Amino acid sequence: MERSAVDLSTYVRTPLSEAHVAHLRSIGDIVQFAQGDTLVAFGAANEAFFYILEGEAAAWDEVSGKRYGNATLGPTQFTGEMSFLTGGTAQLTNRADTPLTAIRVPRAAMLQAMADIPEMSDIVITVFAARRRRLIESGQAGLTLIGAEVDRAVRRIEAFATQNRIPFRSHALGSFEALALAGRCGIPASGGAVILGERTVLTDPTPQALARRLGLDLAVEEGAAFDVVIVGAGPAGLASAVYAGAEGLRALVVDELAVGGQAATSSRIENYMGFPTGISGADLCARGEIQALKFGTRFAVPRRVTGVARQANGFDLTLDDGVRVRATAVVVATGVQYRRLPLARLEDFEGAGVSYAATELEARHVQGRAAVVIGGGNSAGQAAMFLSRKAERVHLVVRGASLAASMSDYLIERIRRNDAITVHFGAEVTALHGKNTLEAVTLRDADGERQLPAAGLFIMVGAAPNTGWLAGLVDLDAKGFVLTDGGHATSCPGIFAVGDVRTGSIKRVASAVGEGSVVISRVWDHVAHARGDASR
Repeated sequence: MERSAVDLSTYVRTPLSEAHVAHLRSIGDIVQFAQGDTLVAFGAANEAFFYILEGEAAAWDEVSGKRYGNATLGPTQFTGEMSFLTGGTAQLTNRADTPLTAIRVPRAAMLQAMADIPEMSDIVITVFAARRRRLIESGQAGLTLIGAEVDRAVRRIEAFATQNRIPFRSHALGSFEALALAGRCGIPASGGAVILGERTVLTDPTPQALARRLGLDLAVEEGAAFDVVIVGAGPAGLASAVYAGAEGLRALVVDELAVGGQAATSSRIENYMGFPTGISGADLCARGEIQALKFGTRFAVPRRVTGVARQANGFDLTLDDGVRVRATAVVVATGVQYRRLPLARLEDFEGAGVSYAATELEARHVQGRAAVVIGGGNSAGQAAMFLSRKAERVHLVVRGASLAASMSDYLIERIRRNDAITVHFGAEVTALHGKNTLEAVTLRDADGERQLPAAGLFIMVGAAPNTGWLAGLVDLDAKGFVLTDGGHATSCPGIFAVGDVRTGSIKRVASAVGEGSVVISRVWDHVAHARGDASR
C-alpha cells in the first residue's frame, strides 16, 4: 500500500550551535562529494555522521529509484536516523544533489560526543526520531513485503517489523506494484516475498534473518562484559535501561521479540500520568528506548537468554545463538506470556489470523470483516473497543456470566454502548476454520454450537510468568513468579526482578516503570561492592 511521498529531510529547525560544530570539526574530517555521490547507502553499516557545510543532499528511495519528496539537506543539517544509534544498517540513502562539503565524524566518536554533550545529543536524537517516524508513516521504506494478507511467513515479518518500528512498505499479492517488483527480482508473482531494496530477496523470511540483514543482532559480541544485563524490554526493563545508563552503568537489554514487550501491543494507555489523552504502548516504549540509547545502553533484539551460570563476582549469560556475555548483575524483567488455548490447528493460524494482541497491524487485517476476542479482562475489553473502529463486527467471548468481576466499570459501559460489539456470555470457541488464514470459528454457548465468520481471533485469557530459564537459580512461587524482597532482590545475590514477573507485582505499566527505575539503586550498590568501590 503506497502512501504519498513525505519530507524525510528536515523536521526540527533547531540547529547545532557553533560550539557543537567546532567540536565536530575537532573529532572529524572535512570531506567532499561530487554531484550524485552517495554519502550514506541503504543497507550499509552506519559508519559515519555527516554534518553539511556547503551544498545539498537528498534522500533517495532504493525501491523506486526516485527521491523522497522534494526536500533536501543543506548547510547546518546532517544525515542519519535512529539506526545510527542502534547500530543497525542505514534505512535511508543520501546522495549529493550538488557538489557538497561536510564534516565526517566516525560513528564511535559521534556517540561519545553525544554522551559528553547532552544539549547536542538532544537535538540530534530529536531529528533522528522524527525521521524514523516519518519514514514509517510514509510507507516508502527500503524493506518491501508482498502478500502479508495470505502468506504466514510474510505476516510474521510484518508483525516483527511493526513491533520493532522497522520502516517497511506492503503490497497486496497480485497488485501492480507487487507484480512489477516480482518481475524485477525474478521471483514468482504467485507467492509472498520479503525484499530489501530493489532486488535483494530474503530467501529465509524469518524475524531472525531480517534482524541479521538489518544489523539488529550485532549489538553484542562473544565475551562482552557489562555491569548489568537486563532481560526483557517491556516497561520495567526499559525503565531499568534508562536509569542504568543515566547512572553510568554499562547496560545491555536482551529481548526475544521486540522493545516494549506486551505493553507495546496496547492500542491505548489512558491512565499513565502525563498523557491526559492517552498514548499507545508502542509510542511510550519507543520513547523509553530512545532515552536509554541516549545514555549509552545497548540492545540485542531479537535475542533470547537460554541460560545463566554463577561465576566469581558475576554471571555468564548464554544467548540463543551460543554467544556468552558476562554481567556483574542481572535484572529479570521478562514479564508474562499469554496463555494459549487447547484448540486444534491453533498453531497453524498463529500469525495468520490468531493473535495475542490488538494493534494497528492486526486491525488492518480485519478491516470491514468480523473479529472475535476471547477474554473478560481489561485487555480483552480494550482490544474489543479498538478493533470495533475497523472491524464490521466484534464478538467478545466470555466464559462467565458477566464482566463485572474482571473488567473496569468504564470499559464495561463503553462496550455496552458500542453497537459494533456483541458480547457472548457463558461461551467458548471450540474450533477454528480456514485454509491458509483464519476464516471462521465455532462458538459454543447455551444455545448450542454455530459458526461465526472471523478474519481474526484475539486470545486474551491470562498469562504465565516467563521464568523457565531461571529454574534452580532463584526461588519461584508455586505459579512460577520470582520471589523478591522489598528491594526487588532475589534469593541469588546479584539477580533482581521487576515488573509482572515478580510475585506480588501490580500489573500496571506505571508500576512496572517505577520498579524498573527504583531497582537500579540496588544494582548500583551491588556493582560498586563487586568492584570494591566505596564511593556510593
